[in-house]
Amino acid sequence: MSKIIISADSVCDLGPELKQRCNVNYYPFHVILEDKQYGDGVDITPDEIFDVYRKKKVLPKTAAINATEYVDYFRQWTDEGYEVIHITLGSGFSAVYTNCCLAAKELPGIYPINSKCLSTGTGHLVIEAAVRAAYGMSAAQIQAEVSDLASKVRASFVIDNLEFLHKGGRCSALAALGANLLGLKPCIEVDCNTGGQMNVGKKYRGSLEKALAQYTADKLAQYENIRTDKIFITHSGVPDELIDIVRDKINAAMKFDNIYVTRAGCTISAHCGPGTLGILFMTE
Repeated sequence: MSKIIISADSVCDLGPELKQRCNVNYYPFHVILEDKQYGDGVDITPDEIFDVYRKKKVLPKTAAINATEYVDYFRQWTDEGYEVIHITLGSGFSAVYTNCCLAAKELPGIYPINSKCLSTGTGHLVIEAAVRAAYGMSAAQIQAEVSDLASKVRASFVIDNLEFLHKGGRCSALAALGANLLGLKPCIEVDCNTGGQMNVGKKYRGSLEKALAQYTADKLAQYENIRTDKIFITHSGVPDELIDIVRDKINAAMKFDNIYVTRAGCTISAHCGPGTLGILFMTE
């Protein structure tokens, strides 16, 4: 049986418990803040990013992992005869999948998977890969099956305030001002049939509490064939009582075997800002 390593970009946001359970290795995205480079989740946290922004109105930049870095990272295993499954951030958001494929040409036994998603949308696929590896499936078959599952991930999130998206160049000043003045909380939806194109869905009016409750109900009612083995509640820092409201809405709508609550890492948080929450699940 092949010796297989499961690996992923840090943006999969699984959290320490699931990371350990899946025996997954992370390569951290680069976070550049005030001319200093950090590793996502290694030596900087989302709360530190938010604190700097509150005090200085300075946002970090994030940088993709390059092909040379991937080669050096993978070599620790390939030199020992391991095969490596690596799940990347969606190709529509970053060059990491392309860079990972370039690294795979330099080393034997590297199997890149384009998640076509972000955060725990990518995390769903990491778990799927880990389960298959535990059952002894070959690396090539894992790559094929999990790649096919990417289009089954349903990823979306509600943003409390568009300030971070605007400052990061992903939202016009007019749209941000209009949404904030009208008290709108937009739902951002990831199209996992592409490399990860993001679209604006329904706009919720009122408090974040009200918006999250309605958003959760809407998303779970949207699909008839939802897989019930797992669902993620992933957030960039919201009060526990709001997470409890979302969890209660999920339980009222349908029964999942596992409801995982995770905190988004620095890369995702730097773009969406505090007060963002999404539910991420898969369909059949």
